[in-house]
Amino acid sequence: MIVNAFYENVARHRMEHRELAPGEVEENVVLEFRPEPQQDMLVACLWSCTKGGEGEGEADLYSFAAITDEPPPEVSEAGHDRCIVPIQRQSVDAWLHPDPKNLAALDAILEDRSRPYYEHRLAA
Repeated sequence: MIVNAFYENVARHRMEHRELAPGEVEENVVLEFRPEPQQDMLVACLWSCTKGGEGEGEADLYSFAAITDEPPPEVSEAGHDRCIVPIQRQSVDAWLHPDPKNLAALDAILEDRSRPYYEHRLAA
């Protein structure tokens, strides 16, 4: 997936680095994270297709997820506990056409990720 930003729900009190006040209800805010300098990021993703049953109306289920990992300090400081994993441009073909007998190569792609600095702001 190619993105130039990602958005996350964050608890307001975590973003503000404080505990919930007595009686305060947790409130979510949406933060926009953008790499600095601005750039397109090639995000590692997984997809799956679960075949529907033999009965009528049981469609196939397609699912998709971006791979996330522990956040860099600036994302953690903003109150979020995960971050997308952007891979290097030269790793895209190997990620999209993996050798099923060499899963260590996929781990190496994830480890050799791009590590931009993320600016954040409240999303509109």
